[in-house]
Amino acid sequence: MRSDIEIAEAATLEPIWEIGRKLDLNPDDIEPYGKYKGKLPLELLDRLKDRPDGRLVLVTSINPTTAGEGKTTTVVGLGQALGRIGKRSIIALREPSLGPCMGLKGGAAGGGYSQVVPMEDINLHFTGDFHAITSAHNLLAAMLDNHLQQGNALQIDPRTITWPRVLDMNDRALRNVVIGLGGKANGVPRESHFMITVASEVMAILCLATGIADLRERLGRIVVANTYEGTPVRAKDLRADGAMAALLKDAIKPNLVQTLEHTPAIIHGGPFANIAHGNNSILATKLALKLADIVVTESGFGSDLGAEKFMDIVAPNAGIRPDAVVVVATIRALKLQGGAGAKELGTQDLAALERGFGNLEQHIAIVRKFGLNPIVSINRFPTDTAEEIELLHNRSHALGVEIVLSDVFAQGGAGGEDLAQAVIRATQQPGDYHPLYERSLPLREKIETVAKEIYGADGVDFSPVARKSLERFQELGYADLPVCMAKTQYSLSDDPTKLGRPTGFRVTVRDAVLSAGAGFVVAMLGDVMTMPGLPKVPAAEKIELTPEGHIRGLF
Repeated sequence: MRSDIEIAEAATLEPIWEIGRKLDLNPDDIEPYGKYKGKLPLELLDRLKDRPDGRLVLVTSINPTTAGEGKTTTVVGLGQALGRIGKRSIIALREPSLGPCMGLKGGAAGGGYSQVVPMEDINLHFTGDFHAITSAHNLLAAMLDNHLQQGNALQIDPRTITWPRVLDMNDRALRNVVIGLGGKANGVPRESHFMITVASEVMAILCLATGIADLRERLGRIVVANTYEGTPVRAKDLRADGAMAALLKDAIKPNLVQTLEHTPAIIHGGPFANIAHGNNSILATKLALKLADIVVTESGFGSDLGAEKFMDIVAPNAGIRPDAVVVVATIRALKLQGGAGAKELGTQDLAALERGFGNLEQHIAIVRKFGLNPIVSINRFPTDTAEEIELLHNRSHALGVEIVLSDVFAQGGAGGEDLAQAVIRATQQPGDYHPLYERSLPLREKIETVAKEIYGADGVDFSPVARKSLERFQELGYADLPVCMAKTQYSLSDDPTKLGRPTGFRVTVRDAVLSAGAGFVVAMLGDVMTMPGLPKVPAAEKIELTPEGHIRGLF
């Protein structure tokens, strides 16, 4: 089978205005970025406000492993399959970050014959949204330090500054830095740090904003430091919010592209789910719901991260609800969760699969916590045996869950038609979606509820720093905000080595961070990092540009 990029390069793409026609859009409704990409103006939401919403399908997964689960591939293939059986479908995804693309994970545009295209553009600079977010974030940082340099009229205490700088690249050398060195003319020396752009509060704000006015207001609410008297200092106090919003004028508009089978795809925003809220923009999803019969969207990492945040943060903010949920798994990944060695995943191992099923079982239970019954989609590999498939069928059916085999990687939409039919049946069933907790609960109780109900933890330990921060947020009037848990994606616990369905564990909250503009409080669990590092052999080493202008090694 050809590589992903070879398949993508061989594809015949339709002009973006032709993709728009499938959604009853006129060429004037699309702001083209070349021939195959376009921005959708926000005015479309006003024009379509009286049109009924389509059905919303949320795709999540088990905890990710090195064996891969194929969640994005499943989303793309499912969207294509829905089109094949006569449904007007749209997929809604996040934009890939350059950090993982050049680091360990590679691209994030699907795979095989279920990709969004133009794949190279989407995985690299796309329409420049991430650059705009990076610039807006760093503008606020520059204006903050300039304020200190120019007399500090607001009486900001430099020791309380929490606003870092960001970069859309994995770079461990920037986790801790000292700025302002070189004498008085170069600023006020202080310790600081960098985060990856996808962890920026500006990214979260862009994805949670409901329009330009809401974007501007949220930017102004960002808390960057305290005064010497302990009063919060916000972006609007520095008069930075207007220029930040101006930098995001085009980035706030959702991006329209297509799949290999010409299914419309809206790709917008890119917060990580292990350190941010992990879902594409509200504007993209709401616009897609007005344009299609069925919208398929994806939450980052497993249901313990992205899906929980969709249910508790995104859906209540947007006023939307999922009509069906798909949990993606592979037999290979489940065997790895069950203790099988990475080199033995192609060999039948029913015992390891049985042990690893516990991870899938917990993710099924997590979805049910929100009043929904998931479909399990098994992303097929040639090494899957009939006995292993039968084991999964029997275990899933015993739980009252429909399990569907999917082969969208090798067959595109044709390999996902059974899954598409199952999804349609699920959207026709009555659901009882509800968030996990009441907003009125104290912040610590919300954190404990997520840890116990979603992760299966016995309890939560709070460091003195975290306890003090949470108490201060309560005092400042932020008690009713939801919590955004920053945690390893590799385990249900906060320890990435605890695979499967761990029991008898507690999680540790080492710090808490206020994201007043985004509208949540981040709880930092374990050793999760906001600036990843590159692996020993970065994916970037294999990427190159040929003399003919073709990109190779991007996957």
